[in-house]
Amino acid sequence: MKISWRTASLVATAASVLALTTACGQDNATTPSSAQNVGATAAAGGYGGAGTGTGAGNGYGADGNQSSSSPSPGVPAGALAVAANPDLGKVLTDVSGLTLYRFDQDTAEPPKSNCDGDCATTWPPVPADDATAGDGIDKALLGEVTRTDGTKQLTVGGWPAYRYAKDVNSGDVNGQGVGGKWFALAPDGKKAAQSDLPGLSTRKDPKLGEIVIDKNGMTVYRFMKDEAWPKPVSNCTGDCLEKWPAVAPVEAADTKGVVKKGLMSFTRSDGGKQMTVNCSPIYTFAGDRAPGDTNGQGVGGTWYAVAPDGKPVGAPK
Repeated sequence: MKISWRTASLVATAASVLALTTACGQDNATTPSSAQNVGATAAAGGYGGAGTGTGAGNGYGADGNQSSSSPSPGVPAGALAVAANPDLGKVLTDVSGLTLYRFDQDTAEPPKSNCDGDCATTWPPVPADDATAGDGIDKALLGEVTRTDGTKQLTVGGWPAYRYAKDVNSGDVNGQGVGGKWFALAPDGKKAAQSDLPGLSTRKDPKLGEIVIDKNGMTVYRFMKDEAWPKPVSNCTGDCLEKWPAVAPVEAADTKGVVKKGLMSFTRSDGGKQMTVNCSPIYTFAGDRAPGDTNGQGVGGTWYAVAPDGKPVGAPK
């Protein structure tokens, strides 16, 4: 009788573990609870929204307003120059020294701008007219793309070029990393300071220790109100995603230093795909401007950087 009870218990336990493992590995839609914390205590205003949509209005500045001294649409770029930024390395600027940017939702092959309307107010397209290659710039990389309004926009390495409405002075790089989709242009059209990082990897932070970063070197976070078991559930939706963009799926082979167990993607309740580490949904923070920033750490007592094994770094136990 005792043997029979022990056997049944072991079978039940094994079945339970298998069910949890299988559920976590499934790529199914989930229905999140209403619990959200968008990090209201963080200085997130004006960082822009990244969202998970693909429309032209996603990922631009939050207020869409320009100051009287900010760049205006239609201002010629003149002779492009290369500026040295202490954090980003070589950055492309216009003749006035204003930083030029690229948008991840655009395409370079073929060149196409997906920034119109309010987006183009916050991120004025750089006109192709009169743009010339200064020292250190290959003129063969300069081109143009016809926008939906019929105007010609400058491209660099195929990528449409923009200024940022909140850059006022020469050398400003306030648009770097906005919404996790806007990045300063390097002279070759790539993202400034971009390295050949895998989709997910780790770095040693002086305060937090070993933490996970994305392909752009940006810190990855998890939300303590999300669920990992029996299957991933993201409770960050709507406005929350404006400040905490969901990390897109990454192939396991395109990772380094991250524990492979529970490394998977899932389908969100809004239909988008999101990556997890140890089955916990992961995000970046719109308030992080450059690789190495950890401004999202501890926000609202619910957002924390992610350790290589998926645990939240510094979260209360």
